[in-house]
Amino acid sequence: MAIDAHNSALDLSGHFTLTANSRGISTAITLPGDVHGALLAADLIPDPYFGENEKPVMWVNETAWTMERSFSADATDIDGYLTLTLSEVDCIATILLNGEVIAKTDNSFVRHDIDVTGKVRAGENTLRLEFDIAPDVAKARADAHPFPIPFTYNYQTNGLKGIHMNFIRKAACHAGWDWGICLMPIGVYGTMSLRKSRLARQESVQVDQRHSEGSVDLVIKIRLHAFAAGEVKLEHTIDGQLIAEMIPVDKGENVLTHTITIRDPDLWWPAGQGAQPLYELVTDLDGEITTRRIGLRKLEWIVEKDEIDHSFKCRINGRDITMMGANWIPADAIPSRITPDVIRDLLGSAKAANMNMLRIWGGGQYEPDYFYDLCDELGILIWHDFMFSCMSYPSNREFLESVETEITQQVRRLSHHACLALWCGDNEVIGSLNWYPETKSQKERYVANYDRLNSLLQRIVEDEDPIRRFWPSSPSLGYMDFSDGWHSDTRGDFHYWDVWHSAKSFDAYRTVNPRFASEFGFQSFTSMNVIETFADEKDRNPSSPVMENHQRNNGGNARIIETMTRYFRFPRDFDQMVFLSQIQQGLAIKTAIEYWRSTKPRCMGTLYWQINDIWPVASWSSLDYGGQWKLMHYMARRFYSLVNVVAVPDAENTAVTLKAVNDSSLLTNSTIVLQAVALSGSTRELWSGTLEIPQDTAIVATEIALPDLAEDEFLLFSWTNADGKPLGQNDYFPKPYKAYELPRPSISATWAEVDGVAAVTLDTDATALFTTISVDAPGIFSDNSITLIPGHPVTLTFTPRHGKTVEIAALVASTRVRNLAETF
Repeated sequence: MAIDAHNSALDLSGHFTLTANSRGISTAITLPGDVHGALLAADLIPDPYFGENEKPVMWVNETAWTMERSFSADATDIDGYLTLTLSEVDCIATILLNGEVIAKTDNSFVRHDIDVTGKVRAGENTLRLEFDIAPDVAKARADAHPFPIPFTYNYQTNGLKGIHMNFIRKAACHAGWDWGICLMPIGVYGTMSLRKSRLARQESVQVDQRHSEGSVDLVIKIRLHAFAAGEVKLEHTIDGQLIAEMIPVDKGENVLTHTITIRDPDLWWPAGQGAQPLYELVTDLDGEITTRRIGLRKLEWIVEKDEIDHSFKCRINGRDITMMGANWIPADAIPSRITPDVIRDLLGSAKAANMNMLRIWGGGQYEPDYFYDLCDELGILIWHDFMFSCMSYPSNREFLESVETEITQQVRRLSHHACLALWCGDNEVIGSLNWYPETKSQKERYVANYDRLNSLLQRIVEDEDPIRRFWPSSPSLGYMDFSDGWHSDTRGDFHYWDVWHSAKSFDAYRTVNPRFASEFGFQSFTSMNVIETFADEKDRNPSSPVMENHQRNNGGNARIIETMTRYFRFPRDFDQMVFLSQIQQGLAIKTAIEYWRSTKPRCMGTLYWQINDIWPVASWSSLDYGGQWKLMHYMARRFYSLVNVVAVPDAENTAVTLKAVNDSSLLTNSTIVLQAVALSGSTRELWSGTLEIPQDTAIVATEIALPDLAEDEFLLFSWTNADGKPLGQNDYFPKPYKAYELPRPSISATWAEVDGVAAVTLDTDATALFTTISVDAPGIFSDNSITLIPGHPVTLTFTPRHGKTVEIAALVASTRVRNLAETF
């Protein structure tokens, strides 16, 4: 192997030997990668996602593992200063080079740059990683702590024992969650390289933006580690401009700052609000090249006193923009399965559903560089929690020192991204002080303990990324406010879980008026074709052990079914129950988001829980494990339409107000038509009007009294632009669906190729609610789960996923069309 002269690095990824002496195992592992992936490839464990296999593979994380490989180096490879860089070791390991211990790691979120100058020899070398048993280390640390710090209840589901994940720095959900499997993966991810430096190596390249009229100053800050005093050559190039200098450096850390002005900049906007131009910044330090793509935008969080209490909104390039999106968890419980293609598919689905923000949740992980690069490209802003969630953490010196390194590195790594909108201290850690007997009995102690960690996070953000806002927790009422923010909707961000956890009606969403709803959700079963991948036919029952194992929230399956009986007639079989659960999930979140958007400018953000799954499971996600769209994701595409019309009933459900919402950057002229539709399909117009809807507003279109509707009628309303182009359609049912005598429609599906795209036209002889088409080929329809009425055929296009092509004959052969009536 030879060091790449362009990057001055020797790639050490590839084939290693994986051994577990205590179990007599020796097999191959590819790094970056993880133990579970290697054992699966060697047929040494069954698929953990199938059936109840989670439990019989628990031994993997209770075993000490070793990974080792040899590599060769030429004399020219080692004639400078050498650094072994491991960007993510998961998580507690001893690193040996040629038999010598060169580092010990215990934080998977820390990049390790290990000086190995003089330790690599010409010829053969051996790199070895010896992993400790992380649950045992966590327990030992918890036992030794001077006072108890309880771990989250999410680790005690389905008979699994709990793990003190708050004492080790690793993705908290690796030990399971109320949607996640417990695998506790072991591995190495990201960069594994031997870097050669003439005198100094790059540590980080950060870019701060200072906007003024007609120009942007870019303050470029590079940190480098010099192995000795001397002089380095540094170049920055961007937008046709070059800075090149020979710079004297001292041994140790050096910080070099330069400013470049971009005149008449092309501004970067979130998805749906404009383009996402990116300027390429190339930094060359003595041949070590780093490339950053910079989106130029001024981003502010406006938290200031108003007539309600305090605002909480995101202002970009001078405009207050409503944030619309969801919460993000790791893309897979087996890290080696997370690839750029997987991430691009998921993020593409977020943008396709009109999302402009995702919240990276604090029980997961800092994502790889390509994740944020893709978000920059797609215009998806990131609310970024630091990795603390749902439990207290220690605040002793050793823990805080490790966290300080972690947070400092991560902020320096990510702060140049246009997509990075907010640093948030944690997920629900303030709230968790009210959950556990230990924290409730000595609240003052645990508040002080919390503040030590939280104030450290705030200080680091203020020092390292001063242009961004630090928000202490989610949910939170604001700085230095340790009160319970869960039940206050006048300021800060808001988590609202009463509809799910307290089994309140969907109408309860309209009883709260958050300023920014950063977490709320409702579960469904994962899709039937996904269930078939982990459950035999005999196990496809909501109360079977397998289905309960693939439900991590206590009582979750029962709550899905209980709610179902509130709104729908009981489904006739399990397949219909799964279908109905996804209709129900979409309706719940539609109710919340349409109402909260209608309160604009009071509410300026909705991020539902959650967009993706970490394994195949009943959960709150709108995408199945693997990225297939559930029905809620199609509904999300509609309820997140930039120009939308929504129905808001009064508290007694005797009248409905139609509100027109415009979250686009342009004034919109729209014609709205409101009809009463009978289940037989007959329609009568109740109102129509042409409105001027200013940008970034929600206005009243009209009001209607519900007693004017017949027993079998519901409201259907559609809107077009000034040219008559359809913009959207929505409906409102004043009674639960179970109260209607639904006809059994006959629906035809006619496929054709239109301009090289597969399209299907759906037509019906009677009103068909939640008309849903599916095919076997992975792909996305332009719409789905729609209200179809006679005489108004709807044509949908189909786009295959993963860049594949599908013959229309195959689509015709596997077409299935469903609707609500068939579940009765």
